[in-house]
Amino acid sequence: MTGRHSEPARPPTQVWWLTSPRAAAKTALVTAAGSSSASAESLLAFWADGGVDAMLLEEPVDRIAAGRIAPPQPARKVAAAPAAAPPRAAPPDVSHAVAQAQALAAAADSLEALAVAIAGFDGCPLKFEGAASQAVVCRGDPAAPLMVIGEGPGQDEDRQGKPFVGRAGQLLDKMLGAAGLADRVLITNTVFWRPPGNRTPTPAEQAVCAPFLERAIALVRPKLLLLVGGASAKAMLKKDEGILSLRGRWHEWRSADGAIELPALPTLHPAFLLRQPAAKKRAWADLLTLAERLDRPDRPNP
Repeated sequence: MTGRHSEPARPPTQVWWLTSPRAAAKTALVTAAGSSSASAESLLAFWADGGVDAMLLEEPVDRIAAGRIAPPQPARKVAAAPAAAPPRAAPPDVSHAVAQAQALAAAADSLEALAVAIAGFDGCPLKFEGAASQAVVCRGDPAAPLMVIGEGPGQDEDRQGKPFVGRAGQLLDKMLGAAGLADRVLITNTVFWRPPGNRTPTPAEQAVCAPFLERAIALVRPKLLLLVGGASAKAMLKKDEGILSLRGRWHEWRSADGAIELPALPTLHPAFLLRQPAAKKRAWADLLTLAERLDRPDRPNP
């Protein structure tokens, strides 16, 4: 109209906000094909001002659903399977050594002869494992009414050739003396050679030495046995219980041939008492129980 400012005609395109930017771009390019490049640049600047900064895909993408996809997890390291434990070695066959020990022990008619037989015996591996310099057999009264049986000799015992002469032995002597038993005992061990590192003797080592120990009991003929320490109590009584369970109760020891049966009282080892002084009262109670039974008059034969 004359006298009125007329607005420039809009390009014949679709409504831009109802159309995808990519479709709008196509329409704009087609429309702008016949117009100047300045018009195309103006149209692009108009879109930029409107916030259009990227083209979208032809098909809609649900970005919320896409965000629910769990991110890939790092591969887990599979722990290596533990190596199978090696098969347990079978206990050594000591039957030949035991038979040899039985023959030597049976031929001994005194403790002195028995000590000589033990010193010449080569069937116990402890003799050749480097810790023992000599056999340690016994000390005390050869006609004692009480036999004290420990586990095995240590360094001091190996040096002097007598059982229970170290710190543990000195404590044992004090306790026996206080109980009135000092001059009424013969002291020995389940094995006669020092184990390496003063370790506990194995059942096989004790089994090899058992014929000599039984022969010593037969020669001394005591009335009672005091089994000192867990290894001694288990070997003599053929039981698997710990010393804390066995101690303070009377048990029956029986020789392999069944010819001898004796009351046996397990008690704590003096080496344990040196480490646990509070346990001395239990060992003392055991000694008092033993002394009381030792002094009981023998029952008359019917």
